[in-house]
Amino acid sequence: MPSARDLIRYATLAPNGHNAQPWLFRIGDKKIDILPDLSRRTPVVDPDDHHVFISLGAAAENLSLASAARGAPGAIQFEQGNEAAVVFDFEPGRAIPSIMFDAIAKRQSTRADFDGRMVIPADLNALAKAVSVPGVDLILLTDRNQVDQLRDLVVAGNSTQMADAAFVRELKSWLRFNPRQALRTGDGLYSVASGNPALPDWLGPIAFDWFSTAKAQNDAYARQIRSSAGIAVFVGAGETPADWVAVGQACQRFALQATALGLKHAFINQPVEVAQLRPELAALIGLRGRRPDIVMRFGYGPTLPWSPRRPVDAVIVI
Repeated sequence: MPSARDLIRYATLAPNGHNAQPWLFRIGDKKIDILPDLSRRTPVVDPDDHHVFISLGAAAENLSLASAARGAPGAIQFEQGNEAAVVFDFEPGRAIPSIMFDAIAKRQSTRADFDGRMVIPADLNALAKAVSVPGVDLILLTDRNQVDQLRDLVVAGNSTQMADAAFVRELKSWLRFNPRQALRTGDGLYSVASGNPALPDWLGPIAFDWFSTAKAQNDAYARQIRSSAGIAVFVGAGETPADWVAVGQACQRFALQATALGLKHAFINQPVEVAQLRPELAALIGLRGRRPDIVMRFGYGPTLPWSPRRPVDAVIVI
């Protein structure tokens, strides 16, 4: 049997909102429960814990791939009892290696300009096939007119968020401005991982106020989207935690397949985080009346410094 701690380490490498790592793991007999850690929720940007449960789904997908590769394939299910939990049950069996498992340690959310190259149709097909989670729809946008419309929604969403003092306070509380601060907390948005210079703890928040204006961010988002090969939008079957967990599994499978193909990706979720923009996004992707869940740009780009993760012992509960 594989080590549960080893499997959990792979799970913690999943993407998550603000790198808050809102998960806890409980080890049982041939199963691992993934629980939401609501002490790490981000209530301004994520008031209904949508991102929390998507993060749990992404972690569960990593867990499943790692366990299969280690000779203990299993199944993921969502349970809503006295507590909400994603449950992974596994049994000893034949090891099932995969390129997605190999990509877990290489995947990163790359907040940088890409090089503008397009992705060949065969690789686009591989990305679409990788998203094999029932109930989750993937819409790929590569038409430049549609991508430009998506850019406008991202810019509108970012402008709305940056005008909200509560949003900015919450965002700044998760920023880590230098390696020592990032290693000390083991979480948060490590600014160096976005290509910014390291700054002292005291200077980082001041510099953020000076330079991270809505206009500066909007210009960067517009440039980054223009440099991307395309946009992936994920839409779940409904608006429940179980649906959001499934979306997390799907978008992580997409991200890992993209990594295996040599592609980079980054989340641009403003049009799903600002509620009034969701109908416009749903109309753009041809799914009126549905709630879009995740927006991700992809393309060819650089490898940046890695974001921190907390130790495994910090996320295991009895």
